[in-house]
Amino acid sequence: MSDQSTILKLGNERLLKPSAPVVDPTAPDIRDLLARMQHELDLVGGIGLAAPQLDDHRRVILFCLPEWRIPEGSTTRPEPPTAVINPVLEPLGAEKRPIWERCLSLPGLYGRVQRYNHIRLTFQTTTGETVVREFKGYLAMLLQHEYDHLDGYLYPMRMEKLSDLAYASELPLVDGLFAYSAAEFDGLDTTPAA
Repeated sequence: MSDQSTILKLGNERLLKPSAPVVDPTAPDIRDLLARMQHELDLVGGIGLAAPQLDDHRRVILFCLPEWRIPEGSTTRPEPPTAVINPVLEPLGAEKRPIWERCLSLPGLYGRVQRYNHIRLTFQTTTGETVVREFKGYLAMLLQHEYDHLDGYLYPMRMEKLSDLAYASELPLVDGLFAYSAAEFDGLDTTPAA
């Protein structure tokens, strides 16, 4: 695999193409795709990627949450690299909150997007098992963001105001990342993120 990222960038019309369901989640080509996705995440230091960002239009997401990305005092636990195949996302409640997010297809930018605070995700694993999990706060946002890629949406398409788009250099970042409070990260604080 190359040492240069092959993630498609904003403006590439292939990012807008909806993805097709995976017929066999246990197939070797799905494991190959996931290995490519992990390689890309490792290259760029990312924590979430959808297959369409690599110009593969199947309903596959790979995400993780390393301990160092979790704010002190948060009750959110680290997540190992997790393959999400053929996901179905269901909001649990009507509560949405604005959250600053970024995307590997829009490097250097952040956008404030309204996202559901609590979701249920049903998906298949590489063994074909069906898994049902609930997520709150930051992880709920991350998974909604990646799920949007499967349907051909990028986060600016979800923004309510263009003034909520900013260069990372203009935001209060810590080590290049937006600084969420532990409560915001856990989905407990419904006060809008600044």
